[in-house]
Amino acid sequence: MATQRTLCIIKPDAVEKRVQGAILQRLLEEGFQILGMRQKRLSRTEAEGFYEVHKERPFFDELCTFMSRGPVVVVALERDDAVAHYRKVIGATNPADADEGTIRKLYGGSVGENAAHGSDSEENGLKEIAYFFAGHELL
Repeated sequence: MATQRTLCIIKPDAVEKRVQGAILQRLLEEGFQILGMRQKRLSRTEAEGFYEVHKERPFFDELCTFMSRGPVVVVALERDDAVAHYRKVIGATNPADADEGTIRKLYGGSVGENAAHGSDSEENGLKEIAYFFAGHELL
């Protein structure tokens, strides 16, 4: 397996529930290395830019409103097979369909408010990390 990077966003619903520490601990226990991390509040423009790929989808406005309603924690992660492993750890997009013990099953409330974002490919992981972190900010 190859070492990869992926982006985690602990979404506003999880930050509001104060479970970001538990999520970060889980990621460390899963063997991820944190290369960069910050808590921030996304502006509407930042949320729209990040989720631009979904611009034509009916949920785009609701997603951008949600992601800019409160603080998020953005985390650049690294480990072997990071993308697939992270997606397994967070679980299905809909928490109701997620496997027991996954982050979304434990902390997500709905499809729209599901606690964590995860990159869907190695290429997108690198692009998404670059959206939030300059190269010199990463370990």
